[in-house]
Amino acid sequence: MDYQFKDIESRWQKFWAENQTFKASNQSEKPKFYVLDMFPYPSGAGLHVGHPLGYIASDIFSRYKRLKGFNVLHPMGYDSFGLPAEQYAIQTGQHPAITTEANINRYREQLDNLGFSYDWSREVRTSDPSYYKWTQWIFMQLFNAWYNLETDKAAPISELIELFETAGNETVKAVCDEEVEQFSADQWLGFSAEKKEQILLSYRLTYLKESTVNWCPALGTVLANDEVKDGFSERGGFPVEQKKMMQWSMRITAYADRLLQGLDTIDWPEPLKEMQRNWIGKSVGALVAFKVEDEKLKGEAIEVFTTRVDTIFGVSFLVIAPEHELVEQLTTEGQKPEIDAYIAQTKKKSELDRMADTKTVSGAFTGSYVINPVNGEKVPVWIADYVLAGYGTGAVMAVPSGDQRDYLFAKKFELPIIPILDAQIDLDKQADATKDGKYINSRFINGKNYQEAIPALIEFLEAKSAGKAKVNYRMRDAIFGRQRYWGEPVPVYFKGELPELIDEKELPLVLPEVDKYLPTESGEPPLGRAEDWKYQSQYEYELSTMPGWAGSSWYWYRYMDAQNGQEFASKEAIEYWKDVDLYIGGSEHATGHLLYSRFWNKFLKDLGYVVEEEPFKKLINQGMIQGRSNFVYRVIDEDGRGTNTFVSYGLRDQYKTSEIHVDVNIVENDILNLEKFKTFRPDFADAEFILENGKYHCGHEVEKMSKSKFNVVNPDDIIERYGADTLRLYEMFLGPLEQSKPWNTNGIEGVFKFLRKFWKLFHDDQFNFRVTDGEPGKSELKSLHKIIRKVEEDIERFSFNTSVSSFMICVNELTDLKSSNRQILEQLTIVLSSYAPHITEELWSLMGHDSGTLSYAQYPKFNPEYLVEDEFAYPISINGKMKMNLNISLMLESAEVERFVLDNEDVKRYLDGKTPKKLIFVKGKIVNIVV
Repeated sequence: MDYQFKDIESRWQKFWAENQTFKASNQSEKPKFYVLDMFPYPSGAGLHVGHPLGYIASDIFSRYKRLKGFNVLHPMGYDSFGLPAEQYAIQTGQHPAITTEANINRYREQLDNLGFSYDWSREVRTSDPSYYKWTQWIFMQLFNAWYNLETDKAAPISELIELFETAGNETVKAVCDEEVEQFSADQWLGFSAEKKEQILLSYRLTYLKESTVNWCPALGTVLANDEVKDGFSERGGFPVEQKKMMQWSMRITAYADRLLQGLDTIDWPEPLKEMQRNWIGKSVGALVAFKVEDEKLKGEAIEVFTTRVDTIFGVSFLVIAPEHELVEQLTTEGQKPEIDAYIAQTKKKSELDRMADTKTVSGAFTGSYVINPVNGEKVPVWIADYVLAGYGTGAVMAVPSGDQRDYLFAKKFELPIIPILDAQIDLDKQADATKDGKYINSRFINGKNYQEAIPALIEFLEAKSAGKAKVNYRMRDAIFGRQRYWGEPVPVYFKGELPELIDEKELPLVLPEVDKYLPTESGEPPLGRAEDWKYQSQYEYELSTMPGWAGSSWYWYRYMDAQNGQEFASKEAIEYWKDVDLYIGGSEHATGHLLYSRFWNKFLKDLGYVVEEEPFKKLINQGMIQGRSNFVYRVIDEDGRGTNTFVSYGLRDQYKTSEIHVDVNIVENDILNLEKFKTFRPDFADAEFILENGKYHCGHEVEKMSKSKFNVVNPDDIIERYGADTLRLYEMFLGPLEQSKPWNTNGIEGVFKFLRKFWKLFHDDQFNFRVTDGEPGKSELKSLHKIIRKVEEDIERFSFNTSVSSFMICVNELTDLKSSNRQILEQLTIVLSSYAPHITEELWSLMGHDSGTLSYAQYPKFNPEYLVEDEFAYPISINGKMKMNLNISLMLESAEVERFVLDNEDVKRYLDGKTPKKLIFVKGKIVNIVV
């Protein structure tokens, strides 16, 4: 029987499911290997052909590692709390859980159809209460922890309380809020319970704090930066303003240095590591205090962080964020209208817009001044939206002679630009070089250049209590709250204004039912609509839910022990699997999921719950499969209107036309199916065509795969036509895993033909199954061992595309050799099985392996002896014209070669009874017979 891929693939998918073929054990004498795909969100649209690229690669590697004798964990689950389900709920009233369940079922069906070797017994869903119970539990551990700078790790909050009770906080080295009052042990013991909790909140690793957020009044929620465009919400186009709100945050900044150092210990793509380094943004510099001149604000100072404290002599103005806490106090009566107007204008911009806008210069003068601590000069204080309250101190010292934006600002508002000159500044005498009575910004301080002078300058500022050395990070603490419904409830209730954790025994805190998925009329989040939803029937719960990244920041541990109801994963399971050996996913998660995951992992290790500092040993970013769009060309009439006539690509220059995207699924090899086109859109029903040689040729272009471009290819359609094994091989064949490449169905037929040719190796001309026993020939062994080595090397270096072409060469060679040898074909079947698991399982079974599956067979051992060249296929020419090839041993001498050639029956036939005059023999190159 010919290759019946539909029957074969459905049979083996059913076998794997019923026998739980890929179920991994948490204990094994085999070495462990943990392969992980990045947590997918199950969308209603399902998979298109671009999505499985990384999944196919990870599955090939997982299957290969099993063949190499590893105990492989290869799980799959769903990051199932997501905005699309909630948006659909808002529009339709359908509970997000229903939408999510339908989406998961669709995803699962597609994943099964691709023949992935997942251990489905470990499936997890972040929206399942049995899962988010442990997300809530981790939140509670973070709430009950602080970061000890002396030990450089997190510790239980109870240890901090003991320190307060014995010595106060004056000697405590901890990561905490900027302004925490100093107190002794006696004072601590005398504080009220409420005050103690307020102080502890300044140290906890998750805490409530007023933060500047993107607030959308119409949607009643805070939006992330990427959900805001040009001051309006992407969803609905509603105005967005900057607003201060009490928000849950997490002190990821406590781990900034460890997050940086850890990047040097893991095998990740360098561009991705560099993205994280830039996001963390470590800077070594100084914190400088500029005292406010106004007597009414005596003692107040504006702090500025700078990496170039030596440029302080060139400061001609200070710029603070419009949200800075001192703006109201600094603003004079005369400047109040201008400041108020500017603040109102700033509220319409998102932080992302403010950071991205490097060309526009705007600001407003507060009317107040501060004093430069090194020279006593008065410096005006301005506000400008390019300074953000949450970055650094929310203030910058402007040096127009050394910074382009400061220069443009100074020019626009006619502020001084202090020049940099080769003059001398003497700190000890506090005498600065001057020009025309004005201070200048000098390259030399105390006789040293600026790099040498910085330590002396910081020491000078410290002596005046006007500054200190400081390491700063661009990264801010992570906002940990959404004013949404479809997310993990935060396990917190409130006694008055202070948060308290619910009892751990009461986890999970399950999402309550609500009548609508919108904010309440008074502006509270949707959870405010829940009736009688109070802790112990009297205390208000936290109404925000956790952000989308919460459940995905620890999920790989749940896979280790997915059914455990007593802990997020057992100690034994964690100690066995340890970490992820291979992680495959998109680079778009570089500064989100991957950073937060590393943060949570380090925290869990600090408290002794996990054993590895870094969660993902090796990470590969798969490239994007781009869409290959097709176009038709509508003829435009003299009045500029589109007609219903369409001209073929090669003739389009003869007409005035407009280009229209057409569904790629009604195009084959760029030839349009005319009848299907007429049903593509109702207005095309009576379309007419100007053809080339009876066919309509479409144009094409490589673009992002998108519904709007009609270039989305459904893997179900490919599988229906060619089978999953063909799709798997073809996606790998398209190009290197890490590179983006266009989808092009024009080449898929060749891969399908290869599988049919492979199938024919095992069958006679009537498709009766046939393999022969006996010793294989040298050429067969050579062909086999070339592919054994090639595939092993390719998979180990993740070069999957080159293996596919090598398989094709091998099958062609064995076909030419008419090979049907069992030893050869069995081993070739094992080597191909990681790429094309269905057809190989079927052939393995037909060869008499009654155990049922080759998934745990042994990968063939490469023998280099079979690749040693001991013969050569000599071209045999007669009078200089090549007639045939003849394999001749390289060990034979010239006379022996001559006898061997002339005795060959095929050579005799070509000579046709003629006696050769001479035979020219060049070893390893050619034999030429002269007659």
